Amino acid sequence: MFARMMTLSLQPESIEAAVKLFRTSVIPGARKQRGFRGACFLLDRPAGKGVAVTFWRNEADARANEENLFFQEQLVKFLPYFARPPIREGFEVSIHYLETQLKPKPAGKIKRKK
Repeated sequence: MFARMMTLSLQPESIEAAVKLFRTSVIPGARKQRGFRGACFLLDRPAGKGVAVTFWRNEADARANEENLFFQEQLVKFLPYFARPPIREGFEVSIHYLETQLKPKPAGKIKRKK
C-alpha cells in the first residue's frame, strides 16, 4: 500500500470549510479512482495545521490520479484555505492497523471507587 500525505497550513477561519470540502469532494471523488483504499484528515485546530492522507493500493495508482488530474482538481479547490503552500510527500505503508469495530462495554452497574 502507498500513502500520499499533504501537510497543510490553514487559515484559522477556513478550517471547517476545508474539513467539509475534504468530506464532500475529496473522498467521494477519490472513491472513484482506481486503487483508492481510504483517507483521513488530521487537525491541530489551535495551530491551524492539518494533514491529509490518502491510501492507495500502490504508488502507480497514486500517481495515476495525478496524471488524470484528479489530484490537481481537488488541490485547486483548497487554495483559498491555505495560509502557506502545502507540502506533499509519498510513503510506502509498511504497517496499517485500524480498529474498525469497537467491542461493546458489558452492561451493568459501574462500580465507583470511594
